[in-house]
Amino acid sequence: MTKSYGEPRPSSFEATTRLTLFDGPLELGWVHASATADFLGTFFADLGARAGLDGNDARHGISYLVNELVENAVKFRAADAGDVVLETRLDGPAFELVLTNISAAETAARFQGIIEEIVSRDPGELLIERIEANAADDSSTGSSLGILTLMNDYGVRLNWTFQPDAGGTLVRVETYAALPLSEKRA
Repeated sequence: MTKSYGEPRPSSFEATTRLTLFDGPLELGWVHASATADFLGTFFADLGARAGLDGNDARHGISYLVNELVENAVKFRAADAGDVVLETRLDGPAFELVLTNISAAETAARFQGIIEEIVSRDPGELLIERIEANAADDSSTGSSLGILTLMNDYGVRLNWTFQPDAGGTLVRVETYAALPLSEKRA
């Protein structure tokens, strides 16, 4: 059964850019998150600047958003079904992204638990709690600080959809994000 969490998302999404990070000889890993983020941040900052948006703000926000979401996709993907697909576009003063990856059912269930807590609480309060918990315990992991920062500091709207396969062993995870962008200052 398909489950969805978070903010409503558009009923249709027509991407202007599609990137597939193949899990092949390159052994898809964390390093690919920052390279992909830098590329998309620069690409869309240039497009945004031509459309009257603050290019520097766009580059920074888009790069941070893409880096966080690709890192999560790499972390939560299934070993043998590991491609990560990013579909992106500028929609008025917003950058939108749909990121798709395949996770093992157990991993997807763990990720859903994290998301359930995030969407059921105030992101600002939860962010402060997680920062304090991390400061108190150096070995703390899985804090969700990146997602919470995106929601709280950047105003990103997020939606996650989990669709299990027929066998119940793999889950297609689709993350939708909308990042509001600032207009150029005069």
